This record gives sequence, structure tokens and C-alpha cells, in this order.
Amino acid sequence: MNAIKETHFNFEGQTAFYKGKVRDVYTIKGQYLAMVVTDRISAFDVVLPEPIPYKGQVLNQIAAKFLEATSDIVPNWVISVPDPSVTIGRICEPFKVEMVIRGYLAGHAAREYAAGRREVCGVKLPEGLKENDILPEPIITPTTKATVGHDEDISREEILKRGIVSEADYNQLEQYTRALFKRGTEIAADQGLILVDTKYEFGKIGDTIYLIDEIHTPDSSRYFYADGYEERQQNSEPQKQLSKEFVRKWLIENGFQGKDGQQIPEMTKEIVDSISQRYIELYEKITGETFVKPDQENVIDRVEKAVNAAISRL
Repeated sequence: MNAIKETHFNFEGQTAFYKGKVRDVYTIKGQYLAMVVTDRISAFDVVLPEPIPYKGQVLNQIAAKFLEATSDIVPNWVISVPDPSVTIGRICEPFKVEMVIRGYLAGHAAREYAAGRREVCGVKLPEGLKENDILPEPIITPTTKATVGHDEDISREEILKRGIVSEADYNQLEQYTRALFKRGTEIAADQGLILVDTKYEFGKIGDTIYLIDEIHTPDSSRYFYADGYEERQQNSEPQKQLSKEFVRKWLIENGFQGKDGQQIPEMTKEIVDSISQRYIELYEKITGETFVKPDQENVIDRVEKAVNAAISRL
């Protein structure tokens, strides 16, 4: 199978390695990161047993496109994208908050609202909203970056009070977040999509703030189809989403939600191929470009060669 399940490289100048749920991250010379976006797939906080061909390429190339398309707003960590599944960039000192921004009452915010709460992360919400309604204006609902366990909601006031981020830096993060969301919304609209909510991560080198990690992929963002949105809202129907929700749905239908004692259903070749095809469709819908499969050489060898060549230029 032409997919990256895991990597075990030993690059010249390599000083550390971190294996995330879907990313293998190599530290080079103590100042650069080589991030391999593998084809592992996770759902319900569980990594599924079979990799999905081209999934890593889809996520890496969407992120690369949007990082490039927003580089005039805020500098980002990327130095090069030497392979469809690899990004190489600068190591930044990450801020210990994730900047979540919401243009619509969906997901976590909708669940809080349905439970009777009219304030999320210190931001007051008006009465009379229903799930997936557009908000009067986009709201920023930050979360802490937990090293263990789940991220937690936190207000701007609490971030400043606890000294997690300085006031000057936090004001800049808010400004960048709103500008990035505005640009992402415009790009999505050109593709017939609505950018519902997303998250951004930032870091610092010296006094300069950088946008880090990835942006506007289906892993970090929620999209609705614009066509039929108003009609579905008026009829209180679920919105048509562009996300990896279809994977969760397949797992639920087959008795798996990540709970103790549950078995992951068999991932047949047909299932794996269908998920792969859906990811390719996501790529083409979000970017408006035709997905190009790389030459069918050994994918691990291809990635290793590309990273080695890029490292030699650092």
C-alpha cells in the first residue's frame, strides 16, 4: 500500500523526534522542524489501524496553500514544502493558548448554548439563536493548550490575569486571528463554502510572532456548503458539512465510539479506498484545484530523499 503509516528516519543533524497522532516531527540542528504528515487517521482520540493513502498529502498541501495565501497578514513558520507530505520550518516558542474563532453557533459553542449558557470564554451571546445560526460578529473563544488531557476554555481576562500571554502579545494574536479568519472566509466563499469556525496556533522567535502548525484544513476547521444553507436553517435541518465527520459516522454505525470494550470495525480495502477518495474530494473542494497523485515510487524513500535534500540547504 502506497501510504505512510509511520516513519523511522535518522536525518543528518537530527536532535529530537516526536510522534503525534498523525504527524511525525523531526527536530533538525535544534532550530528547524521537519514535519511528516503521515496517512494515519484518528477518530474519538484513537488512531485507527489502517493508514489512508494520500490523506497526509491532502492535509499538508491544504495547509501549505493557506499558509502561503495568508503570509502577507502574519509571518509563518514554513521554510519549504519539499514533498507533498512534508513541511520544513522554523522552531518557534509556542504560546500556551489556541486561538479559536467562530462565525457561527456550531459544535462546542452550540452545545454550551443548548445547555443554557449564554457566555463562552467570557464572550456574551444573544438570546434567540439556534444551532448553526450566523453570529452577530465572529467571536474568539480561546482554549488552553493542555500537555495532558483535554484543552479547556479560557477567557481573555483569565489569560491576562494568569500571565499566560502578555497583554501586548494577546492583542496582536486577536488582531491576527480576526484577519486570518476574514481571509479564510473570503477564500471559502469563492469555493461555495462557509468557514464556520477554526483555530490558529502562534509562536515566537525573539520578538516576532509567527503563525505555526497548519490552518484551514478539515482537521482544524469546520466548513458548511453555502448552497442551501439558508433553506436548511429555516427548516431546522442539519447543515451539509465538509469535514471528516463521515469517518466518525462510519465508526458509530459499526459500534465504535472509542469507549472501553469496543472493537474498531474491520477496515477493508474498500473502506480504506472510499475514505481516501473522500479526502481527495475534500482537497479539491476546499482548494478548487485538481488533486495530483505523486509518482508511485516507494513513498517512504521519496519522503526521505526530499527531506535530506531540504536539510542540506538549511
